[in-house]
Order: sequence, then structure tokens, then C-alpha cells
Amino acid sequence: MADLATLYDAFRTLGEDPGVILAPDTAHIVAYGHQLVSQQSVPGVAVEAHADQKGVHARVTVEAGQVIAQPVHLCFGLFERFGVQNVELELTLEAGAIATFWSHCLFMFPDMARHAMDARIELEPGARLTYNEVHYHGLSGGIEVVPKARVKVGEEAHFRADFSLTQGRVGKLDIDYEVEVGRAATAELMSKIYGHLADRIDLSERVHLNGEDARGLVKTRVAVEDEARARILGATYGNAAGARGHVDCLEIVRGHAVASAVPEVKVTHPQAKVTHEAAIGSVDERQIEALMARGLSPEAAVDRIILGMLG
Repeated sequence: MADLATLYDAFRTLGEDPGVILAPDTAHIVAYGHQLVSQQSVPGVAVEAHADQKGVHARVTVEAGQVIAQPVHLCFGLFERFGVQNVELELTLEAGAIATFWSHCLFMFPDMARHAMDARIELEPGARLTYNEVHYHGLSGGIEVVPKARVKVGEEAHFRADFSLTQGRVGKLDIDYEVEVGRAATAELMSKIYGHLADRIDLSERVHLNGEDARGLVKTRVAVEDEARARILGATYGNAAGARGHVDCLEIVRGHAVASAVPEVKVTHPQAKVTHEAAIGSVDERQIEALMARGLSPEAAVDRIILGMLG
């Protein structure tokens, strides 16, 4: 339990309850660097994980027709000043399964480190998955995070992914997500990121609406300040009759930060429709004035508006 004590201390620092993650009725994986600390299966959720010098390798399967009451928790982190963590994840929801996953990524302590995730996710027909990934970073800015995911959403399945990195310095972030959506299935991707100082953000999310009546949404909310940089690509491709997709990108820029957005939409079937909207700029002055009238300073007003957008 000495290793788990590190996790407990980290979550208590963040105001979270670590006991929920390690409860007897909760499936989970806990890994620090390339050390597998804990894994647990529960009825309906099979967890298989091992670690070696190359990284952490995990396979999680939610069995057909199972509705998992408690979220499945994946905890990855580095607690030394320097380190590397590579994670390979295979996640399958069999037909009709329903589950929520929380991926907790704890990188508050490293000065220089790299975390890379290579995920393969498959939803069989009628499955429903909500995948929440929350990052907690420190203030050094020396962390590099490279998440990659390839997702297949089967017929009449539903996939929702929420990525959040709003606490601490981003460091260097390079996200690469690609989703294939089948007939009458739905995919929703939501990202919220706040960059400071010399942070670098590269975000590429692509949704292929390959089945009839498929639905897709790519929604991005990014704020950058100081000397931070952000490049955002949100793409949706309508490839079948009745497919409907939308790309929605909003970026706020402060100081000497630079942001760019490329909403890419493409239709290859005459009965498909894909739309997009993108906005980049500063905080609305009227909103700032309204908050200042309530006693907030200009800086506090801007922070509240940005955090509200990212909340």
C-alpha cells in the first residue's frame, strides 16, 4: 500500500476522494511511469494489464449487454522530477454495453517528462461509452503529453469523449484523435485547454461519418495567454446518406499568445451535410465591464470569463 499512498496523497491535494477509485465495486488501473501499481476487474468489466520496460499495456472489455453502474477509473501519473510513461490501451465495449470511464492523468510533480498514450477503442453495435480524460499538471511546463486514439463506433452506438487540461501548465500537448462512425451512430468530441507562458498546444480531431444517418460533433474551447501557442484542427467528413456533422471551435487569446483554427469539413455523399464555425479573439469587453461593476479587478474578471468557458 506504500505505492497507493502516493495516489491517495495526490488526490487529496486536488480535493478528490481516492477511495472512490479503489472501491471494491470499481474496476480500475493505476500506473506510475512503467510500474503497474493496481488493477481490478468487476462483474461485467474484464481488466488485463501488465507493464515492462517499454510501457504499460492494458486491455479493458465491457461485456455485452452490461450496464456498469460505477465508472471505470484509469489512473496514470509520474511522481518523480524526470520520467517517461508510455501507455497502450485497448478498450472494447461489446454489443449493448454501457459504461463511463474516467482517465486521471497526474503530472503535477515532474520538471521534465513525457507521457504518451496510444489507444484503440471499439464500440460494438448499440454500445454507449462516455470517456472523460482530466489532466492535472504542475507549474514547470516541462511535461510533454502525446495522446493518440483510433476509435470505431459501431451501428447505433454512442461515443462521447471529454478532454480537459485547465490546471497547471500545459507544457507541450499534441493530441491526435480519429473516429469512424457507423450507421445511426453518434460521436461527440469535446476539448477544453488553457495554455500559459510558453505552452504549445497542437490538437487534431477528425470524425468520419461513414454510416447512414451517422452524427458527429467536434467542439473545442481553448484559451492561451502570455507567449503560448495553439493550433487547432477540427475535421468532420460526411460520407453517407443522412450523415450530419458539425465543427465548433472557440479560442480566446491574451497577451502575446497566438492561436489558429482550421475547421475542415468535407462531404462525399450528396445527402450528407456538415457545418462549421470558428471564432478567435479576446474576451468580450462588455462581459469584463459587467464583472468589474460587481467589484472584480480587470484580471479577475477575465480569468472568471475564461474559466467559465472552460468549466
